Amino acid sequence: MSDAVVEVRDLVKHFPSRRGTDRAGAVHAVDGISFEVARGEALGIVGETGCGKTTTARLLLRLLKPTAGTIRLEGEDITRLSARRLRPLRRRMQMVFQDPQSSLNPRRTVGATIAEPLLVHGLHAGASERDRAVASLLERVGLGPGDRDRLPHELSGGERQRVAIARALAPQPSLLVADEPVSALDVSIQAQILNLLADLRRDLGLSVLLISHDLSVVRHVCDRVAVMYAGKLVEVAETQTLFLHPRHPYTGALLAAVPVADPRVQRRGREPVLAGEPPSPTRPPRACRFHPRCPKAQDVCAEDEPALDLKPGGGVAACHFPLTDAEASEWTSGAARRPDRDGEATAVASPPDRGAGA
Repeated sequence: MSDAVVEVRDLVKHFPSRRGTDRAGAVHAVDGISFEVARGEALGIVGETGCGKTTTARLLLRLLKPTAGTIRLEGEDITRLSARRLRPLRRRMQMVFQDPQSSLNPRRTVGATIAEPLLVHGLHAGASERDRAVASLLERVGLGPGDRDRLPHELSGGERQRVAIARALAPQPSLLVADEPVSALDVSIQAQILNLLADLRRDLGLSVLLISHDLSVVRHVCDRVAVMYAGKLVEVAETQTLFLHPRHPYTGALLAAVPVADPRVQRRGREPVLAGEPPSPTRPPRACRFHPRCPKAQDVCAEDEPALDLKPGGGVAACHFPLTDAEASEWTSGAARRPDRDGEATAVASPPDRGAGA
């Protein structure tokens, strides 16, 4: 991508681990991932609980210090900048957190919450200018002037998340990182917030990095999807391609595990059953991290780590034995497709697991 807002190369984050007074190795939360987010693009990162999604987001915003690798924001290397040098850059990258109730100060009114980034970054110095900016932001996220003097406990969950989004938009960022932005909301409100994010991206030209364990959320918002497993990226593809033609066996297993609520749809073909549990982050498997659970694994998978190479079908998968078109169709037959009213297949997806991403 020639116009990348964010470029990540070989990013690593290991947390020290201790048991009592003895060091027990390190937690391999993120282990050498690379990706880019183009200007105006929405990239989703999905995976089960504990795979490293949220750690990746926090590294990107420099809320955590990387162990290794590089992070470039609009061409500028921010990997090892001091807090003082990072401060003026933070307005260009903002985050919307998972739980709006805990991310908002309960003693600040909505207006004061949205105005705070303007004060911190020296934007709209006059009080009247700030008032106009706050009013404009409230309108943009679907709130009214009457909400300005309310406190967070007086708002619904969806309204609180709208306030959090308005606060993130206040310093006019280039990149918006949304970490499970709808998982704490009622299902009836989730679509409204996702539509709001999609509208903001279109109207403001925002780049969005969306972290989620819910494949249906990512499919609704994102242009491309990156799949994480045990601290590694295992597949990156355009959204439609990933749902209809997954290449990595783990991606296929995620889609195959999606429950199908439509009684007209019956799962066809064989469905993969993954043995065991996700690996310990302190003792990840050698070579391919998915090989102990992979139904297609062979000896080479335990000896040679596959690279994230281009595979047929338009996606990128780190796998020695990627799914064929026939296997992808069999594995995802019930979850990735359903007949619409005209009998045609339409891609759909639902949550692959029940927990929030980590």
